[in-house]
Amino acid sequence: MTKINKIGLSALCGSLACVAGAANAGEISVAGTTTATYMSKAGSNTGNPIGLNTGLTFSGAGELDGGQAFALTITHADKNGFSAASLSLTTNNFGTVSVALADGGNGIDGYDDKMPTAWEETWGTGVATGIDLISGVGASTNFGWKSPTIAGITLNYAYAAKNDGVQNNDKSTSGTSGATPNQEGYDLLVNINPSFGTEALSGLNVFVGASETKKEVNNGTLNNSGNYHQEGVAGMTFAIGPLSLGIQRTGEFGGDPEAGALDYYDNRSYGAAFNINDNLSISYGQLESYKKLTGSTKVLTTAESLQVAYTLGGAAFKFADTDVSNASYSTAASSDTEGKTFAVSLAF
Repeated sequence: MTKINKIGLSALCGSLACVAGAANAGEISVAGTTTATYMSKAGSNTGNPIGLNTGLTFSGAGELDGGQAFALTITHADKNGFSAASLSLTTNNFGTVSVALADGGNGIDGYDDKMPTAWEETWGTGVATGIDLISGVGASTNFGWKSPTIAGITLNYAYAAKNDGVQNNDKSTSGTSGATPNQEGYDLLVNINPSFGTEALSGLNVFVGASETKKEVNNGTLNNSGNYHQEGVAGMTFAIGPLSLGIQRTGEFGGDPEAGALDYYDNRSYGAAFNINDNLSISYGQLESYKKLTGSTKVLTTAESLQVAYTLGGAAFKFADTDVSNASYSTAASSDTEGKTFAVSLAF
């Protein structure tokens, strides 16, 4: 990480009291990444296949009196465009509390696909899949709490007063829109990483979580319909030596009984990665996703990706061969796609 600039941070106390005490000076550091890609899609004219991604992450950290640590992270994913942010406070005994803007760190959002890969998720290589992924309250401005890890068990709770997918600025609120707007939502996830001195147990990670968001129907005025949008995840990964394996299942239930509305999504993921040596790794991943609308038959979209990655110092060379069937839950012949992606990434 290259520290471009250092800026003093301070926690300002009011004239009456300061609960946490005065803050010690912190600093802001900036890390940069860039990835150049070349894509080839079978049977289609994609235009110019050369792409370049540039991203910046601003990180701030400091310490309150008593040793409690605070951290600020702001991510500009590409072309200096804001994408996510979080402000967290790690307490001495109560765990970590945070406020997040779609950073994937709270609730079930960060567990939409935990399968081991050499490079990217099966759906993240640039070949469009149209697969729906769980997010819980993670797409909205949310409050989170992560417990201290006890016997390898960590609890992750997240809450959004209105789970509408909006990232609010300070002193602002989001409005109501749509015929069935989401209201408050909750996530709870349990992550288990047992470590009792054996290599087998230390490489095991099990996770299970659920999310529920209240929904209301707008018939001129908002009336409580008693429906809930629900999401869930369960899975495990296992690593021993150079081999990593994973399997997980996620589900999303629309909570709207009307014909043609979303009934459910049912996703099943599998992955295996192997580190040939310290620099070279390969992986294979598959994702199956069923979509069902109320009153209709379910449609299956599948995506599979074979990947290779080679690192050399601060540079990484990557390749993915991805095959998608029934992209975006369409059974049209044109919805079957295949593509190869070559990438070179640098970190600063």
